[in-house]
Amino acid sequence: MPRLSSALVAEAIGTFLFFFVGAGAVILGSHNADASGGLVGVALAHGLALAVLVSALGAVSGGHFNPAVTFGVWITGRIEPVRAALYVVAQLVGGLAAGFALRWVFPESSWGPVNLGTPSVDPGITVASAIVIEAVLTIVLVAAVFGTAIDPRAPKIGGLAIGLAVAADIFMGGPLTGAAMNPARWFGPAVASGTYDDWYVWWIGPLVGAAIIAIVYRFVWEERGEPDVTPATPEG
Repeated sequence: MPRLSSALVAEAIGTFLFFFVGAGAVILGSHNADASGGLVGVALAHGLALAVLVSALGAVSGGHFNPAVTFGVWITGRIEPVRAALYVVAQLVGGLAAGFALRWVFPESSWGPVNLGTPSVDPGITVASAIVIEAVLTIVLVAAVFGTAIDPRAPKIGGLAIGLAVAADIFMGGPLTGAAMNPARWFGPAVASGTYDDWYVWWIGPLVGAAIIAIVYRFVWEERGEPDVTPATPEG
């Protein structure tokens, strides 16, 4: 199987598994918080699943599982535009498959109140605030991606830090915006449940957040190798 095909399959399957576990925890928590652990259970389900999947599939595709991550990686010039676009398509397909799989597994009485785990904006905050929250939470996530998985100086800790970043973000933003940090995380359950309220929050926020941290990384933090030129070795 060609390398690109392998990567696309990994992105689709990884995204599917990540959302199936994460959104599934939201559904369970909506009607039995004591058994599922409530917000803690949702945060751990997302964080642990992502940590495992990034560690397992990172060598195949990079373990993005998120259009915002792919967008940030593209901004830093580490992925070609066509490949990035195909990654996003694979992620959306995986998310959509997860949404419909959850709809098939759970009765509507279980998933109906939370629309299959579709993120939503708390009535107590404005849509503008929700976009800012999603952007900031995505900065935390993508900073973890660059700092522990992409940067050659990064500590080799697999997907642990990335999963912890997602869990931490959910503890803060889960009750406010769902803390998706991921357009595909909204897209899959939203389409499967027919829920499109405030849809732009989970596209604008994560993409803006990913762009901000990617630009900072590329132009401020990235280590750019310079040839060691001396009189004895003028070619460097």
